[in-house]
Formats: sequence, C-alpha cells, structure tokens
Amino acid sequence: MRLFGHAHYDFIHTRRVAYIGSVAALAVGLLFAIVWHVRNGSWLNYGVDFTGGTLVQVSFNQPTDEAKLREIVQPVIPGTDISRFGASNEFLLRAPQFNADGAGVTSTLQTLLTRHFGASAFTVVRTEAVGPKVGNELQSRALLAVLVSFLATLMYIAFRFEWRFGLAALIATFHDTLLTIFFISAFQLDVSLPTVAAVLTIVGYSLNDTVIIFDRIRENLKSSRKKEAYESILNRSINETLPRTVLTVSTTLATLYSLFFLGGETLREFAEIMIIGVMVGTYSSIFVASPVLFEIYKKYGEKLPERKAAPSGARASASV
Repeated sequence: MRLFGHAHYDFIHTRRVAYIGSVAALAVGLLFAIVWHVRNGSWLNYGVDFTGGTLVQVSFNQPTDEAKLREIVQPVIPGTDISRFGASNEFLLRAPQFNADGAGVTSTLQTLLTRHFGASAFTVVRTEAVGPKVGNELQSRALLAVLVSFLATLMYIAFRFEWRFGLAALIATFHDTLLTIFFISAFQLDVSLPTVAAVLTIVGYSLNDTVIIFDRIRENLKSSRKKEAYESILNRSINETLPRTVLTVSTTLATLYSLFFLGGETLREFAEIMIIGVMVGTYSSIFVASPVLFEIYKKYGEKLPERKAAPSGARASASV
C-alpha cells in the first residue's frame, strides 16, 4: 500500500483561500507584536543572552506564590523579571544587573530568599551571566545569521532551478520565518540562542520541503513537453510528493512531541517553536510556495496551454 498513492487534490485552485489564511495569521501576529511593544517596550521577550544581565533559576521545596516572590525581590533588585519555569515551585529570575559569573546577583538573591523562606526552603539550580556588550553583539549576529540564510536560499534555488523558483522559495521561507517569530512574540517565549537555532532549523526544513516539490515540478515540466497546463503540472507534482511530505512531517513531529513532553523544561520551548515551524513549513511548501510560483509564472513565464474547465459536478478525489 502507498499512502495517497492516487491523490488528485486541486491545491492550486484553492490558493486564494490559503492566501487569506496566511494574511489573517500574519495580521494577528502583527497585532500581538504591536500590543507587546506598547506594553513592554519590546515585541519580543529577549532573554539574558541578548539583553545582558544575570539569570538565576530557583527551585522551592513547596509551591510558591509568584506575586509574593515579586514583592520580595523587586525592591532590592529593581527591574528583575520573574516567571514560572514549568512547575509551580520553579522560577526564572532575570536581573538586569551584571557581575562576573553572576556571583554578586546570585549572592544577593540567596541572602534575600533565605531571610524570607529559610536556607533549606529553596535551591539555586543554575546561574547565567552575560555582559551587555556581549548581549548586543549576539543580537546583531543572530539577525545577520537569519538574513544570510535567506540570501543563501535565494542563491541556491536560483542556481539549481531558475530565478522564478528562487523567488517563490524565498517568499515561502520568509512567510514561515515571520509566522514562527510572530508565534514566539504572541506567547512571549524566551528569545535566546536556542531560539535562534530553532528558527534557522525551520528555515532549512521549509527549504528542503519546498525543494522536493520544485524538483518534481521541474521533472514534470520537461516530460510534459508543453502539452499540459502549468496549473495541472503543479497540482500533479504536489500530489506525487504528498506521500513523502506526510510521512516526513509525521516522523518529525513525533520526535518533537517526545522532546516537548519528555525533554524537560530546558528543551520544551525549543521543541514548541520547532513544532509550530514544521507545521507552518509543511503548509507553506504546498499552499504558498507552489501557488506563488504559479502566480510568478503567469506574469513572467512563457505561455503554456490553459487548463480546461472541469465538467459540472466534477470534484477532486483521492484514495488512500
């Protein structure tokens, strides 16, 4: 048996619905970004890796009230951001103050918490300290890494195929990256170096999925000898690669869900970003990259036969 062995879905015909869905998702993401920027001064929740300062993870023996903890810490170390880290007894404290190895801030926090809760009531799990200069440098380099990945994408696709394919792949990859970043912004996930790694991995995954379909489109264009409508060639190519797409995304998501549920809090946000990115990348390779290629070819490509209208009452069908 072959999954979707005789699929005949009309993906290109429904491209306008996909366009509306993508625009709506991007609009919602932009709205959240504006709200967070007005409320917090930044649309992304940058971690210590990028802002500089000291991060201290504290685990209490008993569930602790977050508001009470904030009342204790804020007067002594102003500007400290406090958030839960998984369980109700674990917290991440991000202080803008910086000392070598975080020793000064950690010592102050330990003294403060000992005074209110007792020395045996909590444990300092880890401490991270990054200087402001290093944080700014990491932020600029992370942005450069994402931009270079886009440029490399365009050059690779344009070299392997042609500029029309490269432009379509670039638009699809930009769509995936922007939606993923808007997701990170909407849920105020911590933006750290692993977050950048997740975004770059999503760029690679989306590109790979798009290249598979584009490669089949190129083969079918050669074999059709201009006797088949371009829209039909695109639909046929997507349907022929659909089994591979479904199996790849299924096995990838199975691994990511294992990381999300079993990998612990350290890997949970990374896995969450990857899950969203993989689903968005799979969606865009079918409903964004190929339809955009069709739009570009309609405007700039050579004339191919028009697709014949389907008989009344005919509907797309598929068998598994």
